[in-house]
Amino acid sequence: MTGLRQRLAELRGPATVPHPMDARALAALAANPGCRRRALLDGAGVDKGALASALGAPANFGQSQFAHQRGNSFEARVKADGGADLVRLLHERLRDGSEAPGPGAVATPDLTAPGPQGRTARTALALREATEAGRWALLDHPMVSLDVAGSPAFLEPDAVVVHPDGSWTVVEIKSFPMVDGSADPAKVGAAARQSAVYTLALERVAAMTGRPPEGGDDAAAREGSVTPAEGASVRARVRHHVLLVCPKDFSNLPTAEMVDVRKQLAVTRRQLDRLTRIEDIAAALPEGTTFDLRLTDDGRTPTRPVEELTAAVEAVDAAYAPECLSTCELAAHCRTRSRAAGRVEALGRGVRGELGGLTTMDAVLTAAMERPADGTPTGDPTVDALRRAAALRAEALASRAEAVACR
Repeated sequence: MTGLRQRLAELRGPATVPHPMDARALAALAANPGCRRRALLDGAGVDKGALASALGAPANFGQSQFAHQRGNSFEARVKADGGADLVRLLHERLRDGSEAPGPGAVATPDLTAPGPQGRTARTALALREATEAGRWALLDHPMVSLDVAGSPAFLEPDAVVVHPDGSWTVVEIKSFPMVDGSADPAKVGAAARQSAVYTLALERVAAMTGRPPEGGDDAAAREGSVTPAEGASVRARVRHHVLLVCPKDFSNLPTAEMVDVRKQLAVTRRQLDRLTRIEDIAAALPEGTTFDLRLTDDGRTPTRPVEELTAAVEAVDAAYAPECLSTCELAAHCRTRSRAAGRVEALGRGVRGELGGLTTMDAVLTAAMERPADGTPTGDPTVDALRRAAALRAEALASRAEAVACR
């Protein structure tokens, strides 16, 4: 592990502070496990936004300053009064018949500690203490860790609520509105994938926090909770329904719904297991490869030539798809290179899957246009379908004098 950390430090630059990997980036990485480029850059802590700007293809997505401030203001309102309102909101959405938390019933442990490792250890201790106490507790911005292809990623949920029965609920606070009890499905899906990453990391903590009572817990087993380590006295489990908190009907008043993330959790776990280990990717790089921008003393201007940075990035295979444009800072660069090489991935994963062994635009056009005069099938269903489509298009163009032929 020491050798790996040293190698990753060399890749990002010995004097460069590692860029943290958050749950949103981890969820995007899990959604595209074939991208070795992103796995290595994220694992090494490379600032992909700064790298993309140095390559001349800056990312054109992200949250505006106004939206960021609005989100912080809304989160502060949700967590006011020591989180009592937030816990009451969770209790209302559970509808499990349990007793509502009374005044002063919600504990808010201090999670202050030096460094991410310290905060992770402090969070684990606070979760164990709150679970053993058997009372409501709100952990504001705890920190948990998750192994990603052999490299630790430190994650910070908005909040985690500990129930009196020892179970834990992830709380995800978003600034997009929930109108008439429903929100944008795409945004809810993204929040669910992000929450699944937190849930997966918390399961590792729960596994070391307690054990279920004798005789087992059928309900917990049905929910898919992990079995914690032996020797503890209190059951600890992570609920697979997270609390999504949003503004109600464009106001600043909070409302919430429970979101089942079991599907996203299973997908994330499976995809992370498929990731090639980072040390294997780094070992395959040419000697001397580095992503160090070699910034000036003011920390703003890169001095490493663009040609060197481009060669370093291209030394690692990517798996570009148009969906990357909304999740990865390097997507614009990868799109440019994919288009220049004429790769069919630029048209989307669906098209790439339909075209089978035809991996370039030239190969697709050649297969479609070079058809025998007698129309004899080739036996390749992809090629036959392309030639049939080209023939139909040619017939349609021939029927219209003003039509422009395909070039």
